[in-house]
Amino acid sequence: MRNSDMNIIWPKRAVVTAGMPYGNKPLHFGHIGGVFVPADVFARFLRDRIGKANVRFVSGTDCYGSPIDEGYRKAVENEGFAGTISDYVMRNHDAQAKVLKDFDISLDIFEGSGIGHAGDVHQELSDAFVIGLHDRGYLHLESTLQFFDTEADTFLNGRQVIGRCPVQGCKSEHAYADECDMGHQYAPEDLINPISSITGTKPEMRPVKNWYFDLPAFREFLKEHVEALRADDEVRDVVPQTIDEFLNDPVIFVKCEFQDEYFEIADKLPPHTYTEAAKGKQSFEIAFESIEDRDAAKKELQAASIRFRTSKTLVPFRITGSIEWGVKAPVMDDVEGLTIWCWPESLWAPISFTIACNDDIGLPRNAWRDFWCSADSRVYQFIGQDNLYFYGVAQPAMFEALGNRGVFGGSDSKRLMQTHLIANHHLLFGKTKASSSGSVKPPTGDELLDHYTVEQLRAHFIALGLDQRSVGFKPKPFDPTLNDEQRQDSRVADPVLKEGALLTNVYNRLARSCFYEAQKNFEGYMPLGKVTDDVVERAKDALLEYESLMHKVELHSVMQLCDTFIRYANKYWADNIKRVCDEMPAREDSEVDGVSPVITQAHRQVLIDSFYLLRISTLMMHPIVPAGSELICEYLDFDPSEFFNWNFDFEDMCELCHGLEIDETRHKIHELPARFDFFKKHESQYKS
Repeated sequence: MRNSDMNIIWPKRAVVTAGMPYGNKPLHFGHIGGVFVPADVFARFLRDRIGKANVRFVSGTDCYGSPIDEGYRKAVENEGFAGTISDYVMRNHDAQAKVLKDFDISLDIFEGSGIGHAGDVHQELSDAFVIGLHDRGYLHLESTLQFFDTEADTFLNGRQVIGRCPVQGCKSEHAYADECDMGHQYAPEDLINPISSITGTKPEMRPVKNWYFDLPAFREFLKEHVEALRADDEVRDVVPQTIDEFLNDPVIFVKCEFQDEYFEIADKLPPHTYTEAAKGKQSFEIAFESIEDRDAAKKELQAASIRFRTSKTLVPFRITGSIEWGVKAPVMDDVEGLTIWCWPESLWAPISFTIACNDDIGLPRNAWRDFWCSADSRVYQFIGQDNLYFYGVAQPAMFEALGNRGVFGGSDSKRLMQTHLIANHHLLFGKTKASSSGSVKPPTGDELLDHYTVEQLRAHFIALGLDQRSVGFKPKPFDPTLNDEQRQDSRVADPVLKEGALLTNVYNRLARSCFYEAQKNFEGYMPLGKVTDDVVERAKDALLEYESLMHKVELHSVMQLCDTFIRYANKYWADNIKRVCDEMPAREDSEVDGVSPVITQAHRQVLIDSFYLLRISTLMMHPIVPAGSELICEYLDFDPSEFFNWNFDFEDMCELCHGLEIDETRHKIHELPARFDFFKKHESQYKS
């Protein structure tokens, strides 16, 4: 099944990212099922498809920024935490790393933006990135307003201010200083009803100086970028749709009740276009040509006590802040003492992780460019859809801004390639978005493993179809709509176990049937020979569809395809072994053409075909349920690097065997113990 057999072209090298969990909390199911498991499935497939040495699967704890600073403050005040903020981050990082390991997330590196060698690399890269943007003329020092708590006598970081989002159409009540929980960006002074989380008082605004990236300068580039994304049928629709929302002219929405007041000052506003309120709407619109004109108009409206909200649009992207806990910003134009805002540095952190990973392997420092800058490589970034502003708007513009200069500069620099964004919709807890700060706490990864096996959960998360829509995760033991009696009632189905039944029943049965039949009637050998043509055709069709779906990263369809194929393989075994047994002649001592009358050629053919179908099933399921799949490979006694390799013709099992075995038409397998399970149920699921 080589590339020449199809129209699919895979990169020679690939990076897979899984975002960066904040270092202020453990991982709940949304982090795991919404991002890490899908990214891991795809990374495992790429290793099988293009070679382990050509894939980097990277992530790490987001160590810096106001969420961590605020989390640490609360831990000290409310939990009696006695360590430093670094200790606090490491405590959470270690817990995150453990859960990822427990869920078989096969990261090549999981350190952090301030942890280990990756942290040192990240500081170096951050200096180079910011200086590069500055030297190219795209960073501007601006004096802006920041919230100041007069009672606590301190500036407030982003998460220490809570209010309502000022962006038109957004109903978020969890808006922070300049970003709401839906990813909308705005100026801090536009936040509605701000409250300090430290004292509960209304903070005032005081001026501070910070570096800003000139994001509005890249509107035309981003428009062309969106059109290219829209023309690519392998890019999920939500990506260009969401990016495009930020590319409109700056608009202010004014309540109709202030229409008279607006007309009184309209001539004082910069040039703009007035659009009366559409039927049923409560606000009219005034649109401006630039963000500067819109901001000037905001001041006039505020002076006239006219209430308004703003549209999504491109605004200067903040690069630095005054928070002490952060990556240190380089000194530029004699401005010092700043740190880099956590969002910009988290966008280039995957490059830091790639460099650190390559360093650990012993590759040359410039080897990272083979993954991030080469036309024959690709970076796949798995993200939540509410982060598309950062990854789909700010990141492409900053990569473009660096141009051919690259990150570190020098004669060997190369342009950063634009990444491939794989944006998942929300993984809901029941009907609400999973959030550790919500009223109903979602289960953590550790809590889920008290009720389900890792492979049951992995298969279920992949089957949910987050690439299509937001989906509710409804684990029966945690379902708030059920009472304790209903949770214990076996007649109440657990939706999480739907895919688990495929593993523990159908897939198990197929594998065990092949092994036990070989042990019973073939002296513990897998017979070798030509596979039935119809079986090969069915398998190759499945592999072609599987690879096509993987290329589009339609993982829920991959799971559906695997389900269908495994059920076909199991039915093929059951139907044909029954047929040959019904046709089997009475035992005799004589042989015909060297074959015992009891073990007919038809009987042997069924096992040849069924072991082949088991091989195809296991190859396809390997990224989804790696432990059980690798256990099947182990008992088959094949080298995993060959068994899970796509560079075969997939004609028969002889491809995996050496010459003597082919001559003897059989391959020795390991003996399978009685009642053996390749895929077990969780102990809590067995009846007592």
